[in-house]
Amino acid sequence: MKITIIGTGYVGLVTGACLAELGNDVFCLDVDQRKIDLLNNGGIPIHEPGLEEVVARNRAAGRLRFSTDVAASVEHGEVQFIAVGTPPDEDGSADLQYVLAAARNIGRYMTGFKVVVDKSTVPVGTGDRVRIALQEQLQARGVDAGFTVVSNPEFLKEGAAVEDFMRPDRIVIGHDSTPEGLQAAALMKRLYAPFNRNHERTFWMDVRSAEFTKYAANAMLATRISFMNELANLADNVGVDIEAVRRGIGSDPRIGHSFLYAGAGYGGSCFPKDVQALERTARQYEQDLHILRAVETVNDKQKLVLGRKLLSRFGAYLGGKHFAIWGLAFKPNTDDMREAPARVLIRQLLDAGATVAVYDPVAMDEARRVLALDLSAAELARVRFASSPMDTLDGAEALVIVTEWKAFRSPDFGQIKAALKHAVVFDGRNLFEPDVMAELGFEYHGIGRSVLTRN
Repeated sequence: MKITIIGTGYVGLVTGACLAELGNDVFCLDVDQRKIDLLNNGGIPIHEPGLEEVVARNRAAGRLRFSTDVAASVEHGEVQFIAVGTPPDEDGSADLQYVLAAARNIGRYMTGFKVVVDKSTVPVGTGDRVRIALQEQLQARGVDAGFTVVSNPEFLKEGAAVEDFMRPDRIVIGHDSTPEGLQAAALMKRLYAPFNRNHERTFWMDVRSAEFTKYAANAMLATRISFMNELANLADNVGVDIEAVRRGIGSDPRIGHSFLYAGAGYGGSCFPKDVQALERTARQYEQDLHILRAVETVNDKQKLVLGRKLLSRFGAYLGGKHFAIWGLAFKPNTDDMREAPARVLIRQLLDAGATVAVYDPVAMDEARRVLALDLSAAELARVRFASSPMDTLDGAEALVIVTEWKAFRSPDFGQIKAALKHAVVFDGRNLFEPDVMAELGFEYHGIGRSVLTRN
């Protein structure tokens, strides 16, 4: 099938590359010439395991191309995926300017039937706005070309997006019941047929329900994280091991084990903005989503927990003290620093007068860019970007772990102990067992795991 992908960001690039991998003829459009040049020269603009190889393989096979030519992109694909960004607006709602601009461009150049697919995460009712934008362009041109709008939200985890796309647990497709909508459903069924050979993974519904499903899924996952973080903070106060609690409640099949890990708070491009956008949608209908407001509040406070533990241990003023930080990206296997807890921690330590050495396996360049925006020049001068995890430790009062990279799970504890001024570890992701750390001679501070350090 001939497919056009509008937007070569995280969702668009993964979608385009994976659809090409299945044998489709994919045209990826972006208005950013630098990004297109990078892709055409063999690079990729994001870090995602396995993606570079898929892109290279399909470019070489002629199934994947990248361009800024809008007219050519509209002509190419019978199915047009809109996969542009929907950043949060000032009021927390999703900014749809890029989605609607993409729709207008399709309407400006289309001459025959098109299936326009909203792949971007968009609020309920966006399909109607896309439909209006398309129709206005066609009317302005005096063109009577058929089209229909479909919602096909993505469910990709950063760091596992290629695997998630190629082995989906569900495919959600929203379409209407008009003749054009049924024609679109047939095309989408054909497109996704390779994923349904073993068993049917597609959930068919109306457009608005599909749009809502994406927000509901992310809101539920964010809720589980904040719930466990709040319990972990209580566990610290009452002498409970939150890991034992997690295993105990996770064994209940009605609850399950996923997204029950206590930590330093969630970040990234999806959960924070999607929770806010869903709250904003509710307010438009004069409804207050009390649970989601609490989820957001708990998460904001959770990002401060590591810093507060450290200040409690070393004092409110940290002038002359130095700390090592492992992990900067908001989660492993990505370089995404958006809403990352590490940014909050670094700000706390610098405000208290400390200096820091930081390391992340892949996010160092992005960290330099983001921290240059977060900090003044004088503050940035107190941040050292280390060349390795061990390079952060020299002269540090303590080690603070913020991101659960696999490379951090089995370090040389003897080397860590020898390099630190004090054998103190603040583990924001509960990577280590408190009793093991005690046996190794460390003072260990996890999230909700104080029971074992007190005994």
